[in-house]
Amino acid sequence: MDTTRIAAWSGPAVALAGVAYFAAIYVLAGLLTTGVRAWLLRSGRGRLLDARPLPADQVAREWRQSAISVVIFGVGLVIPWAFVVLGWATVHPSNPPLRVVLELTALLLWNDVHFYAVHRTLHHPRLLHAVHAAHHRSVVTTPWSTYAFHPVEALLLGSVLLAPTLVWSFTPVALVLLPMLSLTYNVIGHSNCRALPRRWRWLSNAQDHHLHHACHRGNYGFLFTFMDRWLGTQLPHDAAQAVIAAGLAREARRAGTP
Repeated sequence: MDTTRIAAWSGPAVALAGVAYFAAIYVLAGLLTTGVRAWLLRSGRGRLLDARPLPADQVAREWRQSAISVVIFGVGLVIPWAFVVLGWATVHPSNPPLRVVLELTALLLWNDVHFYAVHRTLHHPRLLHAVHAAHHRSVVTTPWSTYAFHPVEALLLGSVLLAPTLVWSFTPVALVLLPMLSLTYNVIGHSNCRALPRRWRWLSNAQDHHLHHACHRGNYGFLFTFMDRWLGTQLPHDAAQAVIAAGLAREARRAGTP
């Protein structure tokens, strides 16, 4: 799809298509991760990272918050579309495989820098209580915690493609694949399940992001760890051990278990 064809769309059509796209990839990624997670736990091939029970209304709340985020992300595609209409941005007319791979690599690196900057900013005390606390209500995460944001956080995270599209003419495939890859990895990161050795953590950030939710600090990165390592915010693997043990002990006392 070239620049001319994109510019021919109407704003409402772009918004509707965007909402449908984000809803579809979110539901598919969430259902697939939930199913794989259940199989891993049943078969003994995976283990829960945090065994504390979920509040009774958590998943329903996450679905409500996620629905709002999906709408914000989808409607937000009107902004890069407007860049094209105004002539501020262009889209490459074809999809050479090597160019797609290189662009995706660059976009994933930028996504990590952008995510870290937004995420760490949201941990400023004022923003943490006013905005980011909505996401941290999910102390023990599920795949549906992924988009369970405050609307302001969804707006900030949804802005990831704005700057790149102003400085480079990306291939359509790279632009379509970035949200798919990013969301899938993010859903896995909220799955609260580890099935791979720690040395393979680049295939699954579940361990790192589980620690962030349990400790409410550190591990602000997304796909890679370089930002946390460079800026001294990477948590040790046992950072949440005492918190989880104390939580399980409280649950046991409530249940009357000796």
